Amino acid sequence: MCRNIKPLFNFEPPVTEDEIRAASWQFVRKVSGFNQPSKANETAFMTAVDEITAVTRTLLSSLETNAPAKNREAEAAKAQARSTERFSRGTAT
Repeated sequence: MCRNIKPLFNFEPPVTEDEIRAASWQFVRKVSGFNQPSKANETAFMTAVDEITAVTRTLLSSLETNAPAKNREAEAAKAQARSTERFSRGTAT
């Protein structure tokens, strides 16, 4: 999975439209292989982003869980700690 696409379900506060769009943008970039589309592909690229954003919004609003919502800041801190651990391995001190 693309490391830049973050889980969006079951967080407090709830996911924003900007976060859904950013994940959709990353997905289309990954699938297409384009970091930035050419002018010739821009319409197709942006249409895909719009459609994936809409589908993702529908998916997230349809999902149900009995699990308590995760705290965004706590999850971000855990991810930062994992990243620090992963990238500090093998470095000489």
